[in-house]
Amino acid sequence: MTNTLFDGLLSAGLGDPQRRFAVLPDGRSYSYGDVETVSARFANVLVGLGLKPGDRVAVQVEKSIEALMLYFGTVRAGGVFLPLNTAYTPAEIDYFLGDAKPRVFVCDPKKRDALAEVAARAGAAIETLGVWRSPDESAGSLSDKVLAASDRFETVSRGQEDLAAILYTSGTTGRSKGAMLSHANLLSNAEVLRDAWRFTAEDVLLHALPIFHTHGLFVASNTVTIAGGSLIFLPKFDPDAVFEWLPQATTMMGVPTFYTRLLDDARLNRDATAHMRLFTSGSAPLLAETHRAFEAATGQRILERYGMTETNMSTSNPYDGERRAGTVGFPLQGTELRIADPESGKILPGGEIGVIEVKGPNVFSGYWQMPEKTASEFRADGFFITGDLGFVDEDGYVTIVGRGKDLVITGGYNVYPKEVELVIDELPGVVESAVIGVPHKDFGEGVVGCVVAKEPLEEEAVIAALKDKLARFKQPKRIVFVDELPRNTMGKVQKNVLREAYKDLLGGA
Repeated sequence: MTNTLFDGLLSAGLGDPQRRFAVLPDGRSYSYGDVETVSARFANVLVGLGLKPGDRVAVQVEKSIEALMLYFGTVRAGGVFLPLNTAYTPAEIDYFLGDAKPRVFVCDPKKRDALAEVAARAGAAIETLGVWRSPDESAGSLSDKVLAASDRFETVSRGQEDLAAILYTSGTTGRSKGAMLSHANLLSNAEVLRDAWRFTAEDVLLHALPIFHTHGLFVASNTVTIAGGSLIFLPKFDPDAVFEWLPQATTMMGVPTFYTRLLDDARLNRDATAHMRLFTSGSAPLLAETHRAFEAATGQRILERYGMTETNMSTSNPYDGERRAGTVGFPLQGTELRIADPESGKILPGGEIGVIEVKGPNVFSGYWQMPEKTASEFRADGFFITGDLGFVDEDGYVTIVGRGKDLVITGGYNVYPKEVELVIDELPGVVESAVIGVPHKDFGEGVVGCVVAKEPLEEEAVIAALKDKLARFKQPKRIVFVDELPRNTMGKVQKNVLREAYKDLLGGA
């Protein structure tokens, strides 16, 4: 029997089970043979908790190698992996679990008490998984069960179209949507990226990204795994740790914030990066200024690519050839990309700005339990309407110029304004609000709330009132009070006017 994703990702590595899969800062090391046995333990425990093929496993835990093994174990057991941002509040988790109805919910041990009732409402068995500290200290109830489980497991057969993961992406209507990703979606993208970026078993990826996000979990981990390469698995991005481990790496994937912070560090120079063959950037637009500054400091040209939760990666600057600053390169092998008029759907010629539409084996199958929303996001011929605005130049390079849905990308995380506005509008004294993204030197964009109030309010009080209602990355960095929101003749708020008015508020480029 074949499990499309698990078998496809691990086939190279398991051919040499002694080959190193990951090295950890705490001194531990994982081989590909360890991936086989530890993922088997996780799979056995999940099945023992009642998991059946197609059931969801929701996970909100800190980054650890065990959390990555939980992902592999879920896929291996035929389950659907549902990673959740560690910054989400119990109120946000309540929605996700209520919508996805997972069989199992795994959280951080420190959050069990706050989330037990949430899990019970959704009918999910709750387990905990923390960061391993020592053999004398429990890393959570799931970890204890895994240590006692068998390291042999007959992998559950799953086909190409079976679901492997659901990733929630915030909605413009204030409700998050679960993007359903199949085994074929994830495997095909890993294969394409391995080939496009020349990954081999000799590669060592410096992994400093979170793994609740498509970038760190799928783009980084899957691509290295399918090549039979290895990871330096850092718990988070920290410049000191990056410079400590960089000499042992050959590649690094990051978000623009990583590179702006490295550029601020005197240790970044040509000698520090001379052995590296590839730096990539994604999840948010990389400023051309950052691209040029990094090349000047290191001699390395960052490779920028473009994708989204629903499509995995769709384009990439070339490995061989010009990595053109300010662009996201060409469509990847097997992906079709076109530019269309946002209203009529008419296909536009090269050079004209319109909405980006993509089609290919990388594109998701739809939104979880939202058939009408799914239908509205696809053209009749199968192209997915990304909502991102861009154009294709005469050389075929794709450039992103904006987002038709007012998405804010801050530090690599997506923030949909409507979701934040709904929370602000509930506060006493608020008439209405408009949330925008404005330039921020470190995060690319910062969230700003423009508020119309019916009584005097303090900026600090509004920001404080949002702390327990929204994940930190969604919380506005500033609140500005206005007499009224600018509107067009149809009554729609003109956020472009607000963005222009407050473009210098956070001191961005």
